This record gives sequence, C-alpha cells and structure tokens, in this order.
Amino acid sequence: MPPRSTSRSRTPDHALATLLDELRALHGALQQASADPRLDRQALNPAYRASAQNLLAYLALRDGDLHDLQLQLSALGLSSLGRSEAAVLPTVATLINTLERLLGGRPAARPTARAANPLADHARALFGTPASAREVRIMVTLPSEAAEDYSLVRDLLAGHMDCARINCAHDEPASWTRMIEHVRRASAELDQPCKVFMDLPGPKLRTGPIATGVAVRKVKPERDAQGRVRQPARIWLTGRRRPRPAPSPAAASLQVGERWLAGLQAGERIQLRDARQAQRRWTVVEVGDRGCWAEATKTSYLAPGLRLSVARDGRKRHSRIGDFAPQPGALRLAEDDLLILTADQTPGRPASQDSGGRLLTPATLGCTLPQVFADVRSGEPVWFDDGKIGGLIERADQDALQIRITHAPGGAKLKGDKGINFPQSTLRLAALGEQDLAALAFAAEHADGIEMSFVNSADDVRALLAELERLQAEHLGVVLKIETRRGFDNLPALLVAGMQRGGFGVMIARGDLAVEGGFERLAALQEDILCLCEAAHVPVIWATQVLENLAKKGSPSRAEITDAATGVRAECVMLNKGPHILKAVATLDELLVRMQGYNSKKRQLLRKLELASPWAD
Repeated sequence: MPPRSTSRSRTPDHALATLLDELRALHGALQQASADPRLDRQALNPAYRASAQNLLAYLALRDGDLHDLQLQLSALGLSSLGRSEAAVLPTVATLINTLERLLGGRPAARPTARAANPLADHARALFGTPASAREVRIMVTLPSEAAEDYSLVRDLLAGHMDCARINCAHDEPASWTRMIEHVRRASAELDQPCKVFMDLPGPKLRTGPIATGVAVRKVKPERDAQGRVRQPARIWLTGRRRPRPAPSPAAASLQVGERWLAGLQAGERIQLRDARQAQRRWTVVEVGDRGCWAEATKTSYLAPGLRLSVARDGRKRHSRIGDFAPQPGALRLAEDDLLILTADQTPGRPASQDSGGRLLTPATLGCTLPQVFADVRSGEPVWFDDGKIGGLIERADQDALQIRITHAPGGAKLKGDKGINFPQSTLRLAALGEQDLAALAFAAEHADGIEMSFVNSADDVRALLAELERLQAEHLGVVLKIETRRGFDNLPALLVAGMQRGGFGVMIARGDLAVEGGFERLAALQEDILCLCEAAHVPVIWATQVLENLAKKGSPSRAEITDAATGVRAECVMLNKGPHILKAVATLDELLVRMQGYNSKKRQLLRKLELASPWAD
C-alpha cells in the first residue's frame, strides 16, 4: 500500500489551523466589545451586569456575515454558533478549546465557565413563578366586563392565566380598581399568584371624527350557500323610558313604548314597512321583564320613527321605534385618490364631484396630533388603520398633509379613531403624555407592572424610570413595547437603559410593528427581537392577534395555532379579549405545555416519538 501524500495529510490540519486563527480573532473582538468602558457609565442593576456584557458580545458577533464560518464549523460536527445567544464568549471559547485538541495540542486556556443563564430568574422577577406544568406564562387583556363580573376573572385564573393586563386606553380608574380587586380576590381564593400589568396608552396618533351618516340600522338573517335562512336576525325590544341592554348579542336594540311592549306575547307577529317601504314581519319569540326578543327572516332597514304594529283581538296596536345614534361616518377611498389630513378636528368629509364625475374637493380628515406635521416630509409613506390603507405624502405644511392613496385594494373604508403610522418619519412626540402620567400614578399604587407604549429611544426609557423614581414606584416591573421601526432600530440601547431595573422585559407588539416595519419583514423582525433579548437575558412577551379567531369567534385558524406554538420561545404569551377568551386560554395552556417538549428557545429537543414501529408484524 503506497504511503499517503504528505501534502494531502496536511491539508485538513491547515484548514483547522486557519479556522482556529479565525475563531481566536473573533474571540478577541468579542472580549473587547464586552469590556466597552461606556458600560461603566450606565447605572446598571447588578443582576444585569453580566447580561449587558453578553449583549455587547452578541452585537459584535452579529456585526458581520458569519455564514462561511458557520458552514465550516457545521461540517466538522461542531457548534455553528446558531444557538450562542445566551452565552456568547463561552460558546466561542469552547470551540477554540475543541479545535486545539483536534490539532493535537494542549488548549492554551481553559474554556470560560458557563454561568447559569439568569433569564429564568429575570422572568420570575417580572412575571412571577410559572405554572408547575408550563414554563411560559399566559397574559390576558381583561375586558370591560371584568370590572363587574367576578366569576369571569375567577374562571380566567382557574384556567391558568398568570398575568392580567389592563389597557389604560379604555375604561376609567374606577373600573380598573374593580378589575384589580377581582384579580386579587380570585388569586387569594384559588391560592394562585397573578400579576397585574397596566398598559400605558402612549401618544394617540389617530384619525379625527368623520361626519356621521344616516340613522339607519340594517338587520339581516344568516343564510347558507343556497340562500336559505340558517339563523334569523335577533332584535331586542326594550322600553323607551328605562331602556335595558340586550342580555346577549343582538342584530339591533330598539326602544319602543312601554305599554305596547308590556302587551307583547310570544308567537305574535310584528308588522312594519321598513325604511325602503318593504313590508316585513317579525316573530316575538321570548318575553321577559326587561324586554322582548323578536326574530326576522328577511333583511330590514330600520330608522327612528318607523311604526311597528301587532294585531290582537281584531285590533291593531302600534308603537314607533325610538331615536338611535346615526351610523358612524366613513370615507370610501380608492387607489390614486387624494386625501387631505388636516390639523383641526372639523369632522371629515368625503370627496365631492361635479355631474361629470370630475373632482371638486378631495376627501378631508383630521389628525389627533397635528404637531407631527412638522416632522414629516414629501415622499414619505403614511399608513392608516393597521395598514389597511396606505399612501404617499405629496405636500406637507403645518396645517395639512396632501396624501395620494397608493394602497386600498378594491377600495376601502376609513373611519374615525383609527391609527396613523409614519414609518419612515422621525416623530418628536413626548414619551409620556398627561394620560400616561395619570395611569402611571394609579399603577404605582395598585399594579405590579406597567407596559410602555411606542417607546423609541433610550431617553424615553430614562424618562419613564425618572417618573417611577419620583412616584417611589421602584417595585413596578417595566415592559417596553417594541412597535415602531425606531424602537426596533434602537433596541440595543433600550435594553441597556432598561437594565437599570430588576423586573424588566420587552413585548413584541406585532400590530404596529408590522405596519412600521412592513408585513413582509415582520417574521425577521420578531426573530431578531427574540435573539437580542435572549442575549440580554431579558424576558419577552409574544403579543398581538394570538389565537384571535378563537377568542372572538370560537374557532381557531390553522395558521394561528402554529403562530401561538411559536410563542413557546418567549417567556410570556398575551391573549386579547373576546367572547370565547376562556376557551382561548385553555387551548393556549395545552398548546404551550405540549410544545415545551419540542422547543426551548431556538433549540429543537428530540423528545421520544410516540409512533408505531416502521416494521410491519
């Protein structure tokens, strides 16, 4: 057998030596980055000192493209650095040690000892102790009914809700107080801890009011694919003097005369001519002390003053529909339309045209924070209503923005009080407005943590921490909501600023983040946030539209089940309110317990497969 070529035998060693040199250089750069003297000028909480150093090392690691290095390491069966977030320097040091041994030498230094990952401790400080069978917490946004319905709150805790969230953009302090009292009472009754978080509203950059439409209600039955009535429209009839709300969802709630209402009997037919003069008949199906239910099998258009009649004992008895609010106004916009966004709060108006269809005046609409007009420029994009409608700014001044609509597939309606996003504009908005400060003062006395909306810079975080110090509310946990492009771009600085506190976390608020960063980039953005926060040992809340169809309609889509399962990579998953929220909590609880057997952060765990043998008997 001929001797092996010397040059061929040296080639693998040469490749290993080159790879070793590259890793040593990388390790030196990471060490230098983690020892940045600027870190000493930050008033870090001692529990986060090592975490901040690891974050700096991770940022240095991700400063270049490591694909070639990763492929070489993977070909040798070594760690390819793809799961190094929690302990960057020890991971690289271990690789160096391994390569030195492969080359037949003694390691120049012992690999850096891996300290215990403090992420679990940081999550416990913020969210409390997790359920025994599940490591990822469940947070639920409490609906307004939670202020009056103790049993709902108790059932949420019994279903394994770990954190209750109160949205301070809704309701008022009296309702918040009752919600928190219900949470504390249920927690004590069930001997189950539950943290209360209050979500600060943040700057409300929204559309202004729109001139109201006509006062008409449309009620229609639910039909199947063949047009047959599957479910009649249910109409709630209540007295005009003392109206009572419908006890369950209604197609319309109508106020009528008390004497006429009191005489109704189950099975009677109510006759009317609707707003189109179409003859309609409704059937009274249920009579109670607070009102009556009627059902309609044909579509009806209802307006105040319409006469309702019932034939009884050979006579007709009449009543008229009482007043109700007109339909909320809306602007119908199509692509290439002009929209004038104004600085005043004059109700918006649709575009007007002459008899030939030529534009006379474009549609107008107010803006709740017109001071942003000074910060935007021509050519920058603007989005409305969570990205449903988009446009480009053609002209900007302090009084108005002229916007050309570029995205409104098939035409779209824009209503008042809808969100406005300027993703490429640097808006100079105060981090904490009056409403935020009032909610913060309330939270300091009643809550366990707060969530800061639309945080964009480290200065925003410092302003929040200064206010908490003024309120002597250092006990409050702090969650920074990443929902703007600026907030994402500045995330490393936000993390370092937040490390001044013990209980500190980040929420991936995917609603506005998708609009600001682009829907097509959302998956990459949330992946980067997860990785950066793991490197900083900062717990994450996975939020926005998690199991939304299930919570609102009672049945989940396949895609949202998969999305919720991805939440196992976070420390907490947030559900929003809905009629079927208890079912959503139960489903998420089971899903997270099941998925933690498959995934831990980015690591896939090879659990035993409960499958049949591949060999047939």
